[in-house]
Amino acid sequence: MNEETFKRIKQLTELQATSGFEHNVREYMKTQLAPLVDKIEQDGLGGVFGVREHQDKQAPRVMFAAHMDEVGFMVTHITDRGLFKVTSLGGWNPYVVSAQRFTLQTKQGDYTCVSSSVPPHLLRGTNQSGDISIDNILFDAGFESKDEAIAYGVRPGDTIVPKVETELLANKKRIVSKAWDNRYGCAVLLDALQTVKDDTLKSTIIAGANVQEEVGLRGAKGSTVLCQPDVFFAVDCSPADDLQTTNGTFGHLGKGTLLRILDPGFILLKGMKEYLLDTAETHGIPYQYFVSKGGTDAGAAHQMNTGIPSAVIGVCARYIHTHQTIFAIEDYEAAKEMIVHIMRTFDSSTLDTIKRMNG
Repeated sequence: MNEETFKRIKQLTELQATSGFEHNVREYMKTQLAPLVDKIEQDGLGGVFGVREHQDKQAPRVMFAAHMDEVGFMVTHITDRGLFKVTSLGGWNPYVVSAQRFTLQTKQGDYTCVSSSVPPHLLRGTNQSGDISIDNILFDAGFESKDEAIAYGVRPGDTIVPKVETELLANKKRIVSKAWDNRYGCAVLLDALQTVKDDTLKSTIIAGANVQEEVGLRGAKGSTVLCQPDVFFAVDCSPADDLQTTNGTFGHLGKGTLLRILDPGFILLKGMKEYLLDTAETHGIPYQYFVSKGGTDAGAAHQMNTGIPSAVIGVCARYIHTHQTIFAIEDYEAAKEMIVHIMRTFDSSTLDTIKRMNG
């Protein structure tokens, strides 16, 4: 991975933007997309997509969609002591929330805050070391009272987002960051568009990022209506399950891009599966099959309009939906290669073949 790509990954993963409040990433994407596309379109919820128009209006419209939002929290109540009760934005394991550093985003500015925890000294002789839930974790920005918090601009509806530095790890093969789900998709699509910038393509390419994926795949519905794609590729990150074994588990670091064949809201149909397999095997792109218990925007997009042939171009990472996610550079490169080949070669014949095989 070159220095420019790592810089982009660091910038994107350190930006803070949870569901419904994606403005920091949206502005970055607009700026970075502008020199790579013919125009930028934004849907009513805030999803942003760059469009490279093909001169033939009958050429396929191929949509690649990351999502901008990361998991976070929303303030629901300010206590008399000046702390905050919250609700989750996206899926959190409550055991990883306590004693972490966050940013509280308010109308008057951003403030550092931490999630509460109980020191072991205060647990001695009690029965309080059992189950943890988000409901009993408070967030503390150091305010002395509710009135002081309000004076600093804090209100219910404000957001709380993890605060973390992105670093290249010792072997230079892996990176640790927050929000790889799904700043991966944002970064790789910008890289792919840069790679094909001077190429003559065979389709209209629509590439960018949705909003509110982490709270129910909401953004993909509006953006697919706006962009009217013939095919849809979600570009997203999924959990790795390789800490104990790679035998019978899905998502292994360093084994290539993910070929998602099934999740609770999506089945990879025959035509798209054979197309992706042929692309990967023809060009020697490392890939691994993936079955997921969670979904991606492909689950929403494939049901839109009259039905849109869809797939996922993914990578896996350890410890997603936490402050510290570890991912492999070589998986990122494999996914990028897959996207670039699709951008360069997808044409009307490809679309016809996929539709015929799906039928």
